[in-house]
Amino acid sequence: MARKPGRMYKSFSGPAYTRRKYMGGVPGVKVTQFDMGNLTEELPVAITLVVNETCQIRHDALEAARISANRYLMSDIGKQYYRFKVRVYPHQVLRENKQATGAGADRVSDGMRRAFGKAIGTAARVYEGQGIFTIWTTPQNFEKAKEALRRAGHKLPTPVRFVVEKGQELLK
Repeated sequence: MARKPGRMYKSFSGPAYTRRKYMGGVPGVKVTQFDMGNLTEELPVAITLVVNETCQIRHDALEAARISANRYLMSDIGKQYYRFKVRVYPHQVLRENKQATGAGADRVSDGMRRAFGKAIGTAARVYEGQGIFTIWTTPQNFEKAKEALRRAGHKLPTPVRFVVEKGQELLK
């Protein structure tokens, strides 16, 4: 069965569904790394990708955005001139009531009766103004870090903006 579009899981209401202890068969999180680049040095400029709307971001969208930004930074800046951090973790478990299709499906499927659904993935709940990714870098690499975050923002299901958290005076 094909993966459903991200817009189906973008909005949320109600309490979080995160207690994996009671569920079986929750797929693992696809985000493989949360800290990349130079993890030892203190870099003077920090820029953060911030969401403009409250939503859920699926773990595969987070991983696609992380790969896009990190690959651009590795090739253009070099590993020792940046630190890249993913600041959210996909705790929320997503469920889907799979429907049988084709000939004879009406005898197999219960339709919407007792439609609790099976776990199909995870998502991070993010709220308006929350940071998703942060890049620390040098003032001369600021524009390239901003471009990396712009590319990552295209992979996410919500509008985003950039916030310079540290080193604003160094960029003038």
